[in-house]
Amino acid sequence: MERPELLVFDVNETLSDMAPLADRFSDVGAAPGLASTWFAGLLRDGFALTVNGVNPDFAVVAREHLAQTLAGSALARDPAEAVDHVMTGISELGCHPDVLDGIRALSDLGFRLVTLSNGSASIAQRLLDDAGVADRFEQMLSVEDAPAWKPDPRAYTHALDACGVTAAMALLVAVHPWDIDGARRAGLSAAWLNRGSGTYPTYFLPPDHEPRSLVELATMLG
Repeated sequence: MERPELLVFDVNETLSDMAPLADRFSDVGAAPGLASTWFAGLLRDGFALTVNGVNPDFAVVAREHLAQTLAGSALARDPAEAVDHVMTGISELGCHPDVLDGIRALSDLGFRLVTLSNGSASIAQRLLDDAGVADRFEQMLSVEDAPAWKPDPRAYTHALDACGVTAAMALLVAVHPWDIDGARRAGLSAAWLNRGSGTYPTYFLPPDHEPRSLVELATMLG
């Protein structure tokens, strides 16, 4: 494969470390394991709406599904306050430890960098500002301005059009196999960021690269 010109980064879990959200669930009296259940559920509902031609607001789906997820717990706070506490945690997340050095290394190699999130562009901006690497990205793209959520091909096309490149010139970086599969089907190459030493599902189109960190990805691409 040819060396890509543009690297397109997923944000939630790929760049942001969402593990601290488990503590937010504990704070309100819910089981910390519900954090992953909630996030998987909001993605499921967002995907379902996407299939039916709706481009939902990430925060709206996240908040309402969170209220439903917490409803079965004996909360230590008023339900509305509990939802606010967890949602506030999203805007305070930090990056994974490899992001700072990895993004700098990839930028120094001459790649163009953008984000493409199913969430808010402002969240990505704040996250990368706090990490000190926002200046390495030329755009913070979000499906807020696209016709559909990822993995709908129109989401990736939105990023390609915004950057003025063809699919063959772009590589998606993500921790989610469903995102990798979506990008591959849209014509992009893809790098599955396998931080957890997991196994990639055989029913998805495979990634072109399987680094365990962004620093390792820079070595592969460099």
